[in-house]
Amino acid sequence: MIYVNEFTDGILNPNEEMRYRVKDGGLILANTAPGCWGPMITPKLKGGHEVTKPVYVEGAEVGDAIAIHIQSIQVTSIATASGNDKTVGGHFLGDPFVAAKCPECGEMNPDTEIKGIGKDAIHCKNCGAVITPFVFTNGYTMVFDDDKTVGITLNKEGAEKVAKNGHHYMETPEHSIQNPIVSLAPSDIVGMVARMRPFLGQLGTTPSRPFPDSHNAGDFGQFLIGAPHDYALTAEELEDRTDGHMDISRAREGAIVICPVKVPGGGVYIGDMHAMQGDSEIAGHTTDVSGVVQLKVDVLKNVKIGGPIILPVEEDLPHLARPFNKKEIGKAQKLADQWGVKELENAWPLQFVGTGANLNDATDNGMKRASDLLGISVPEVMNRVTVNGNIEVGRHPGVVTVTFLVPEKLLKKAGILEMVEEHYSG
Repeated sequence: MIYVNEFTDGILNPNEEMRYRVKDGGLILANTAPGCWGPMITPKLKGGHEVTKPVYVEGAEVGDAIAIHIQSIQVTSIATASGNDKTVGGHFLGDPFVAAKCPECGEMNPDTEIKGIGKDAIHCKNCGAVITPFVFTNGYTMVFDDDKTVGITLNKEGAEKVAKNGHHYMETPEHSIQNPIVSLAPSDIVGMVARMRPFLGQLGTTPSRPFPDSHNAGDFGQFLIGAPHDYALTAEELEDRTDGHMDISRAREGAIVICPVKVPGGGVYIGDMHAMQGDSEIAGHTTDVSGVVQLKVDVLKNVKIGGPIILPVEEDLPHLARPFNKKEIGKAQKLADQWGVKELENAWPLQFVGTGANLNDATDNGMKRASDLLGISVPEVMNRVTVNGNIEVGRHPGVVTVTFLVPEKLLKKAGILEMVEEHYSG
């Protein structure tokens, strides 16, 4: 087991040495920092998130895959804040997630300090100017019960109480440098009740070139194409991403996420835990929290995939993509006998992540990834998804999952049958 409690500066950089190492089959225990809003009001962070430093998995080589078993997720935050955002002109250079700029002294990615509470609480340490590149259009502060099962949104007085002791209420990890978002004390929605079901918005492997962490996906990555800062990419270079920033709520306790290996050791990183989220994260942000995560990692040799594959817990699967029970198989076998079909497919669920500039592009990307791994045509993927699966939105505007029942012979050829069968047969 390796314990990870340090964070990147917002950049996933394959050129930096990976000091954390774990054996194939080993465990990663991590204390994760909140993603999204806290880093978004912390200009020193250059990626929009604050994820753990990457872990080198022994035996993982370029062209392999790493299966990440999410064994446990525990929220540690007492409270958080979130909401829909808008950018502040003059406070960034091209991209507010990556290149924050002081509007007065002009310093790029400066250190900051918190003065008071509210929307103007974050100041440039160099000149004292209010510096946040984002503000809320509609925001809320939420507290959680001790059992971490429900949350409620606070009124103005409650939000201000939390704001005055932000690091305590958000339980930001020791080595995190982010400004706690609760410092802004938003309270536009009062008394809303929400069920908690935590998951990891960031879970993946290191890209083959430096990427701002929140942009390691086909939708957010569009901001990098031709950008006026140091991390600008071409459309072709964007293909070096690993899509670790998924914001897919099925990446929760009990699921397995299979990730591509694009650098030696893989470089597994974790972050952006959310307390709850509906499909699409339509507000752009949800309830970011600190937490403790335990993962098991297995190297899958010569399993070359274009992007992440998820094996969700069974209750999260679309109805049509759930494994068949004995009664259903018995009925199907009677039909086969009646019509002279000699062999029925044995099939198991697989969920391919697709990302792109928009949902159509993301769907095409996910289906192409399924086609490439399984060695079948995209039209066959379309048919199987239509009859035995579903397309679901992970994040608007451009992350989807392409889920369908995959015949055992194709899973075997891809080198993942044993793991998939074990996951769903118990």
